[in-house]
Amino acid sequence: MPTHLPDNRAMLAFAASLIGVGMLFLLASLMTSTQAQQSQRSAIVLTVEGAIGPATMDYVARGIEQAEEEQAGLVVIRMDTPGGLMESMRMIIRDILASPVPVATYVTPAGARAASAGTYILYGSHIAAMTPATHLGSATPVQMSPMPNADKPEPATESDAKESEDEPRRGSTAMERKVLEDSVAYIRSLAERHGRNADWAEEAVREAVNLNAQQALERNVVDIVATDVDDLLQQINGRSVVMVSGSQTLETANLVIKQVDPNWRTRLLSVITNPNIAFFLMIIGFYGIIFELSNPGQLFPGILGAVCLILALFAFQVLSVNYAGLALIILGLALIMAEAFAPSFGILGVGGIVAFIIGSVILMDGTHQQVSLPMIGGIAAVAAGFMLWILTRLARFRRLPATSGIEKMVGRGGIAADNFQPWAGAPPGHYRGHVQVSGERWNAVSNQPVQAGQPVLIEKVEGLTLHLKPTDDQRVP
Repeated sequence: MPTHLPDNRAMLAFAASLIGVGMLFLLASLMTSTQAQQSQRSAIVLTVEGAIGPATMDYVARGIEQAEEEQAGLVVIRMDTPGGLMESMRMIIRDILASPVPVATYVTPAGARAASAGTYILYGSHIAAMTPATHLGSATPVQMSPMPNADKPEPATESDAKESEDEPRRGSTAMERKVLEDSVAYIRSLAERHGRNADWAEEAVREAVNLNAQQALERNVVDIVATDVDDLLQQINGRSVVMVSGSQTLETANLVIKQVDPNWRTRLLSVITNPNIAFFLMIIGFYGIIFELSNPGQLFPGILGAVCLILALFAFQVLSVNYAGLALIILGLALIMAEAFAPSFGILGVGGIVAFIIGSVILMDGTHQQVSLPMIGGIAAVAAGFMLWILTRLARFRRLPATSGIEKMVGRGGIAADNFQPWAGAPPGHYRGHVQVSGERWNAVSNQPVQAGQPVLIEKVEGLTLHLKPTDDQRVP
């Protein structure tokens, strides 16, 4: 029986209907997902631990940018910091104040602190919150921190004593006063913007005072004391905060917490801007380039040195570096290397080690970014060992008998460069010519005829003339 194939038009219509139904389901799922995302806004949570620096600044800036892109309802900065760089702190506060998304800085976990730069960031945030058993304060700039004054004479009068007590409030030098007054004006402006206790903020800068969480809440330094992020979101729901665009009411009760960790770029920046890492990169970079210059064509030491030196210079650019200290370090390393190429019996080496140690100690400005003394001592010890090795080898070489020079040519062999000929006025049986010895051309005389290319043996050296005799030994040295 004949087979009837289905009509092509019917098959096309069936396929089109299937595609249409699939597109409708896809569109519906996309709309549902979008509505779910809109109904489930998030709270972006950033975690800042340790000293405030360029890596922290980059991390917070990227977190706020991500919150803006995702239309998040809040950015929460979980903070535990001893302080950090003033420039990085100011950039973080600038990003917070300009953020279209409200930012809550939350000092947590229990035992954490928002000291120094952390206090400023707390004051600059739209919401300031703390966990019980945390504290903030000590906001005096590090240049103004009290130093040991055991050698300072006792005040002679009561007025002198009062003046000595008031000195930290004013600053002892013109530059310190400028830094202090600038910091006071800055933190007061942040406090007044968000309606917080400006008088205590000034006291924290001038006197380096501290408050715990409950005291800070009672004195209107912070807005909330919360046990965790969920508690924080519930407590600030419905609060009004001051944004760039004006007053905004927070809706945080139903926000979904989304933790955002630092990416690889931020982690790399955090590593290379560590003062100890930057210091070590500089040492590796310097010696790598020196070794490449002393042994051209090796490539690897030069490439490694250049990369390390560039990374170190980048780190020094964003860190607070004392350039006098950097110059002393470079001078010290140069003197240590000079000892290897132009031995001075330790004078250059010792001077280089002293310059290196002093420069390393004063390299970094600030309490939270010092190069560790064990690292400085370790590198100085390696440099001292290197110098001692050079001096030992130099002394050993000086005790060895001479292995070159005219006095050592007697008994050595050479090759006649031409046919020896008698010369005018020469005694009978005396011949003169030239000889090649160790690649050098010498004047020579002999009591026997010598043919070009014939091996000869040196018997005596007289001035710059060799006395020799022909030999049949082809193995002459």
